[in-house]
Amino acid sequence: MATKHEQILQYINKLAIGEKISVRQIAKALNVSEGTAYRAIKDAENKGYVSTIERVGTIRIEQKKKENIEKLTFSEVVNIIDGQVLGGRSGLHKTLTKFVIGAMELEAMSKYTEAGNLLIVGNRVDAHELALSSGAAVLITGGFDTEDYVKKIADEKELPIISTSYDTFTVATMINRAVYDQLIKKEIILVEDILTPLQNTAYLYTDDTVQKWYEQKRETGHSRFPVVERNLKVVGMVTSKDIMENDNNIPVEKVMTKSPITVSEKTSVTSVAHMMIWEGIEILPVVDELNRLKGIVSRQDVLKELQMTQRQPQVGETIDNIITTQLDASSQKSDHGELFQFEVTPQMTNPLGTISYGVFTSLIYEVTNRYLRSLKKGEIIIESMTTYFIKPIQLESLIEIVPKVLDLGRKFAKVDIEVFNKGHLVGKVLVMSNLIER
Repeated sequence: MATKHEQILQYINKLAIGEKISVRQIAKALNVSEGTAYRAIKDAENKGYVSTIERVGTIRIEQKKKENIEKLTFSEVVNIIDGQVLGGRSGLHKTLTKFVIGAMELEAMSKYTEAGNLLIVGNRVDAHELALSSGAAVLITGGFDTEDYVKKIADEKELPIISTSYDTFTVATMINRAVYDQLIKKEIILVEDILTPLQNTAYLYTDDTVQKWYEQKRETGHSRFPVVERNLKVVGMVTSKDIMENDNNIPVEKVMTKSPITVSEKTSVTSVAHMMIWEGIEILPVVDELNRLKGIVSRQDVLKELQMTQRQPQVGETIDNIITTQLDASSQKSDHGELFQFEVTPQMTNPLGTISYGVFTSLIYEVTNRYLRSLKKGEIIIESMTTYFIKPIQLESLIEIVPKVLDLGRKFAKVDIEVFNKGHLVGKVLVMSNLIER
C-alpha cells in the first residue's frame, strides 16, 4: 500500500498542467498533516512536477525530459531573474523556445516575435501588446509596469507578463547562463540514465531461504542480489560468499551482509565508479529517499557508460572540458617519453593572474590519465596528489608537462610529473593512483 507521501506525489502528478496548489489545499484534500504535505510538495519540486514562484505560489508544470533540458519554462525564468508576474499566471508552465531583445522599431520587432518566444523589452506598452498578439510572453526590464488592458490580454491568452528590476543586458546574460548551466548538467551522466529498473531486477525478501538464492542464480546467472523487506526497503546484500556452507533452509536474513552501500538515482556515474573501485563492489542497489529499491547498477554498466561519454561531443563546456581540448601531446619527446603542452588562458587564472589551483589539479589529472592510457593501463582514480609550486605560472604562459612512471603495478601507479615554463621548472607533482582495467 502506498504511503501518504507517495499518495500526495501521485495526486500532484495527476493535476492539470498550470494548476496552482498549496500546502493547505493538499492537506485538506488528502487528509494529511500540513508538514507531510509540505515535504511532499518539496519532493515534487525536486522531481520537476511543480515550480514555486515568489508572490505567485506553487504551480504544476510539465516534467521535462532530459534531452530537452536546455529549454526553460516561464516559471523558471521568473525565479532566475527574481521577477514579478503581472499577468498571464496560468501560462507560467509553458516552455519558451527563444528570447528576443526588443531594441528595435515596432515593425521590425513583429518579424522576429513568434509564438513561444519571450520578448525582453522596457517600458513600451505597444511592444507588450504586439508580443502577446503574436503568441509571445513578455519580460519588462527596469522594474516598469504595463497597462491593465495588456494584463487582461495576457490572462486571456495565458501568456505571462513578467517584470524585473534588472536591465535588458543583465537579464539576457542571466537567462543565457541558466541555459548554459542546464546544458552542462545534461551531459553529466547519472545513475538514473543507466540503472536496471526494478521490474528487471532480481532480489530476495528477508524471509526467503538460501534455496531461493540458488533458484535466482540459475534463472539469472548472477550471484549477487539485494535483500529487501516486504515494503521493498533495502536491508542487505547476499552473495555466493555469504551462502557458502549454509543450510538451504536458513533465511537469507541470517547470512546477508547488512546495511549495504546504496546510491540514489541522482548520483553521478563517476561517483559510483569511485565507490565500486574503492569498496570492491560489483553491484549497487539504487534506492529512493525512503531507502526502497528502485533497481541496480553494475560495474559493467558504469564502465561502459564512462567509455561512451568520453566519445561524446561537449555542448556546454566546463573548465575540465576546455582543459581536455586544449591539452596537446607535443611532437617532441622528453627523456622519459611523453611531453604535453598547455597554454594558460584568462578564465583559468586566479585574481592574481596566475593559474588557479583547481585548474592545475585538473590539468595534472588529465595528463596522468592520458599518459597511463598510452601505456595501455586503462582509466585511473587518484588516491593522492602532492603538489609543489616552485614558481607562479603566469597568464598566457605556454607550459610543458613531463610525466615519468616511478612505480607501476597491475592495479596501482606512482607518477612523477614536472612542469616547465621557458625551460625553468615551475612545479612538481607526485601522483598516486589506482587503475581501472579495461
